[in-house]
Amino acid sequence: SGASYFTGNIISQIRDDDGAYLAVSSRGNFFLTWEPGNDFWIPHNRGTPRRIQNMGFVEGDINKGVWMTLNGGKLFICYSEPDLKADTFDFKEANIKTGGYGLTDVAWRNKDEVWAVGGSNTMYVSTDGGRNFSFDKSANDIPGNLYNVKFFKEFGNKGFALGSNGLLLKYVG
Repeated sequence: SGASYFTGNIISQIRDDDGAYLAVSSRGNFFLTWEPGNDFWIPHNRGTPRRIQNMGFVEGDINKGVWMTLNGGKLFICYSEPDLKADTFDFKEANIKTGGYGLTDVAWRNKDEVWAVGGSNTMYVSTDGGRNFSFDKSANDIPGNLYNVKFFKEFGNKGFALGSNGLLLKYVG
């Protein structure tokens, strides 16, 4: 009896507005989902040889899809409501050229505008719902890494990116 594929700790978890959860294993080899009414968390394969870095919901809603960043700066997005009972989701690779810099977070400002942030203060923006990204040089001259990006609908879609050494960038449009 060998070690189970589905062992380890959870490194991140996120909740959507309706109470659905998504969690990533510490080894990045699988993820878990849970939604109200489930008796237990459901494990899912990552569907790629690269390790999962982070995951989240498309537009903050599991019913609109799920995104996943992988080692080496890859971004995969499932653009439809995922079948939470399926082993894998229908992820499509986004067209994003990171040069190998890791992506740490992704956020939808609206249904079309998507932002991704990562190592060496890299920022990327998509204006087609996350299918194609271009490099944004706003943080080029700032040393460090960006770890989170978030937009707040309740405050007129104000956006912020959080980075190393207390760096806080504000979206100004």
